[in-house]
Amino acid sequence: MKAIMVMYDSLRRDLLSVNGGPIPTPNFERLAAHTAQFDCCYVGSLPCMPARRELHTGRYNFLHRDWGPIEPYDDSMPQILKENGIYTHLSTDHYHYVEDGGCTYHSRYSSWVCNRGQESDAWTADLTPPPSEYSPHLMGTKNMSGTLAAMRRKGGWQNEHNRQKVQSEADFAMCQTFDNGIEFLDRNGKFDNWFLQIETFDPHEPFTAPESFDARYFSPDDPFVPDWPPYANVQEDGKTVENMRKKYYALTEFCDRQLGRVLDKMDELNLWQDTMLIVNTDHGFFLAEHGWWGKGVLPNYEELVHTPLFLWDPRCPSAMGQHRQALVQTIDLAPTLLDFFGVKIPPDMMGKPLGDIIANGAPVRQYALFGYHGAPVGITDGRWVLLRAVADNSVEMYEYTHMPTHMRALFSVQEMRTATLHPGFSFTKGAPVMKIKSLVNPRFVKAQAEGEDLLFNLEQDPAQQHPVDDKTKTNELLDAMAHLFAENDAPDELYARFGLKKP
Repeated sequence: MKAIMVMYDSLRRDLLSVNGGPIPTPNFERLAAHTAQFDCCYVGSLPCMPARRELHTGRYNFLHRDWGPIEPYDDSMPQILKENGIYTHLSTDHYHYVEDGGCTYHSRYSSWVCNRGQESDAWTADLTPPPSEYSPHLMGTKNMSGTLAAMRRKGGWQNEHNRQKVQSEADFAMCQTFDNGIEFLDRNGKFDNWFLQIETFDPHEPFTAPESFDARYFSPDDPFVPDWPPYANVQEDGKTVENMRKKYYALTEFCDRQLGRVLDKMDELNLWQDTMLIVNTDHGFFLAEHGWWGKGVLPNYEELVHTPLFLWDPRCPSAMGQHRQALVQTIDLAPTLLDFFGVKIPPDMMGKPLGDIIANGAPVRQYALFGYHGAPVGITDGRWVLLRAVADNSVEMYEYTHMPTHMRALFSVQEMRTATLHPGFSFTKGAPVMKIKSLVNPRFVKAQAEGEDLLFNLEQDPAQQHPVDDKTKTNELLDAMAHLFAENDAPDELYARFGLKKP
């Protein structure tokens, strides 16, 4: 048996033409005709590396940890496959894998490649003093000041240096990532027992696409230079908003082209008969919906958390071109792959293999949780969604870890002075863990006012414009949230922070 995963970052489900969206994506349409499409797939933990920890471990990350590496006690799907004779290869341009907060993921695979240069990756070494102003590709910087402004300016100019190495379509990191994946298939497609993960940072911002794709939306005589929106409220005029969306559209079309290369290779090598194919993403992105750009700064609406998922299982050819309505999440992908290869699923994985859903639509869960560490938590049954605000922001949050790192740095000495030893959780396999006061991102916490809940009926209000006052449904979802906290061995402080009664 063989398996391929094609994973994107910040890919919007609703904008793809295959789902009635405005972005022409013929290869996603071709994909949908050959796979089962999951119409009710949701994220678990946000954003990038928390989602990838779920991809490895098959359990929620955000209840115990913010951004961080694979822990010593974690069950890592690619490592488990490797230990059971399945060769695993990661081809990626997601540069967070080679930073402190992602430092133990890539080494779980048998082999890996990381193509550099995306976003503010510290790749090109250019000591030329940057201008005092912002990069021309950054948008929404006029009113910024202080530390955030300095970080954004520094990241913008690092990105400018990185762009200097991109002279043709072949130089784009995404293209090189798919090149390596295709090379793996050419070299190893004839063999058995392998898992290939082709993972690109795109269409994550900045929305930088080859000129041939930009030209579909912009005239050379009237270019639009900015392609990097902020994580902030929309202050731009309608034309600017439209142009920034077109930048995302162009990059998504480039993503579609790369997907087509994988589909072509599967056709050429006749891989459909014995190879699972998963196409997924970590989360979406706000393109001025609800008056916001980016993620993390407003409630976790559908544009961010309701994600595309396509899956071909050669054991179930009758599912080709079918839609599945059962509620699924990122945590289900690790057990799905282990089950496909006939490898025992560890008891600490809370996700469920999706084989039965593919075959007959049988549900694997009634409710799904999603959120950022310490920030408002969402729960959905696929029809209703409740976005639960922090009920008491004075309740301290903690990180539980053996690996005290943030995205790009180790925990500070000041943070480590707060560390105590916690006896551990059901999934730490008897190992105690450090309990460290958490630096919860204040922007994420303030996404909803303290105590403000938002309940939506997605069937009647898919755009989430009209919150519903339904105490019975709210209490049902809050009770389900508390039980999911308990099933996932959530720390005690979470119940107080979110105003829940521990079952």
